[in-house]
Amino acid sequence: MTDTDLPLETPLDHAHAAMQADLENEASRLRFYERLADGELFVLLAKEATGQDEDIEPEVFELDNDKYLLVFDKEERLSGFVGHPAPYAALPGRVIAGMLAGQGIGLGVNLSVAPSSILIPAEAMEWLSDTLKSGPEAIEARVVEIHAPAAPEALISALDAKLASAGGLAAAACLAGVTYADGRKGHVLGFIDAAEGAENALAGAANEALTFSGIEAGQMDVGFFTGNDVMARKLAAYGLRFDLPAPEKPEPLKPVAPGSDPEKPPILK
Repeated sequence: MTDTDLPLETPLDHAHAAMQADLENEASRLRFYERLADGELFVLLAKEATGQDEDIEPEVFELDNDKYLLVFDKEERLSGFVGHPAPYAALPGRVIAGMLAGQGIGLGVNLSVAPSSILIPAEAMEWLSDTLKSGPEAIEARVVEIHAPAAPEALISALDAKLASAGGLAAAACLAGVTYADGRKGHVLGFIDAAEGAENALAGAANEALTFSGIEAGQMDVGFFTGNDVMARKLAAYGLRFDLPAPEKPEPLKPVAPGSDPEKPPILK
């Protein structure tokens, strides 16, 4: 067997390994659940889907009187488990958690085919669904001072990973320390030039980054500003900047003369 034949470990494998290395480490457990929620998972189905997510019929397995849905983070792992071609649906982990809410069904992840093989009980999936549904609360507070952030590395890493998947929703974000008029200190994550209608999605992403960072009693407010706002300039001067990736622009279609592309030889009649 060559190196290229060896199975490649996935981000979910790495998050699972970190969690297993220290089961008492709450931050590692939270990062595993975050990876599970953010990733695409392949759900084993009882029969072919009819074309709509709500019409899928997942295969439910019973083990020791507990029921589990089987999911895999790679198509190859699903087919390796089943041993033959089988119907499946590709869904984000957060959607699957919502599907299982209130059903009393757990999740079997990569069973027997990967280092991240694990049975997640129904109670844990219920917790994940509730956690993902909880959003930020709107508040009104007057900032009197802005200073450099003192956020822990766990939160900064969580924000960096979460905002990397929010391409096109804003030009950038800045995290800064703030002091409010009532003397309370905290942090503000300011989004600069957010796309119209993207505020809820960005606030939710920031809230999840804070939740899954494992910081107890953590608090971070979120604001939205244009690049010309005085507040935006102050955040940029004192804060830590996160550049959100620009959305990919589709290549314009151009007519191609037959035979001009060596990768696509002309069709012979």
